[in-house]
Amino acid sequence: MILRSSKVNEFRLWGLLLTMFGLVLMIVGCAGIVFNWGVAGRIIAAIFLVLGLISILGSMAIYFWAGMMSTSAVVIECPECNRITKMIGKTDRCMFCRTILSFDPQHASAEGEATEQPAVVNNPVKE
Repeated sequence: MILRSSKVNEFRLWGLLLTMFGLVLMIVGCAGIVFNWGVAGRIIAAIFLVLGLISILGSMAIYFWAGMMSTSAVVIECPECNRITKMIGKTDRCMFCRTILSFDPQHASAEGEATEQPAVVNNPVKE
């Protein structure tokens, strides 16, 4: 799982993808007006512009949700890269080096069992 990232970054990625998808839908919808396809072009433009607007509103909701989760996330120092990162839930990944982090020693595997073993974090950063 090389491409896995922290939970906050995953939500931000989905918000960005929805934004780009909505913009592409709106651009495709404008083709009905630009190329003057008549009444059918206007109907196509209206449908695609509304779908693009819904996609952009969905991305706005996802960005808002990620922001609210980010404000309640625990700020910790990653034991691998020693950078400040945010952690949501019992296990998460570092935003920078993608190390699996865990507050619960029960989620940490024994040495040599897995290639991606979670690092147990005991030092939340006080702000």
